[in-house]
Amino acid sequence: MLDLAADLVPLLAAGEPVAAVTVTRVVRSAPRGVGATLAVTRGARVIGSVSGGCVENDAVMLGLDALRTGSVRRARFGFTDDGTVTPIAAGLACGGAVDVVAYPLDPARVMPALVDARAGREAAVHLPLDGGDLHLHRPAAPRLVILGAGEHAAALCRLGAAAGFAVTVCDDWALLVTPERFPDASELVVAAPHDYLAQLPAPDVRTAVCVLTHDERLDVPALRAALRMPVGFVGAMGARATVARRAQLLRAAGVTDAELSRLHSPLGLDLGGSSPEETALSVIAEIVASRNAADARPLRESRRPGLHRVADSCAVRTA
Repeated sequence: MLDLAADLVPLLAAGEPVAAVTVTRVVRSAPRGVGATLAVTRGARVIGSVSGGCVENDAVMLGLDALRTGSVRRARFGFTDDGTVTPIAAGLACGGAVDVVAYPLDPARVMPALVDARAGREAAVHLPLDGGDLHLHRPAAPRLVILGAGEHAAALCRLGAAAGFAVTVCDDWALLVTPERFPDASELVVAAPHDYLAQLPAPDVRTAVCVLTHDERLDVPALRAALRMPVGFVGAMGARATVARRAQLLRAAGVTDAELSRLHSPLGLDLGGSSPEETALSVIAEIVASRNAADARPLRESRRPGLHRVADSCAVRTA
């Protein structure tokens, strides 16, 4: 439910009645994991999902019933252990089942957590429901720090925000760092990139730094600073000749080979694209692959489980 904060906050603030349907348990395999939530308004506007489309109709009806009655509803959607479909829902295409709970949202109880989640902060809420309490938790959004404010940075900001990152854009040229160019950014900073990094609050393994300045006077000190920080990913855009030249300058600036080995440059996976948007997609793909220690091969060539194995970012406990 906290994943839907951007849509739910204005609806609840306007007094719109809303119910949520949250996955509390997955049996075998399902398109989405525990915590996945679908919300539905009294006018049947649907936000989010609990599956890849297999049982959405049933989830919507369950949510509307919770709204109509003002009470909690529980159900299992999917296949039973003997392979038959549960009588209240269509089967999941992947052959599994999900337990869900549908409940009307109380704005007074959920709004503070939703406001935090919408802002990218850590959020948690405890909901006492009939049949067992529901504890929802969402960690703070991972951070993407983009140094440089050109067209590739604008595309990377859009895709990074869509992928769930809290995006900061920093450049020393105020003319470029504007809300009009970066409407999806969580933070816009006018400063020399290395000066901004020097005061970056609480950098951690969920922080990615991408240098797109295309100026040795800016990117060398910025990379030297980033490579010495406890961030999870440091990347820099540039042609191979630029990468080689930059490495020489970084060594001359005191960067060690061990530090330099952390640098992802040229930045991005080889997807064959060339536009700013295609380049941004390749960068986000490399950041996600690095974070998950994945080899970025097609799933059909990998031994890893399919996408259904991925847990949703909103954790759930029931009691």
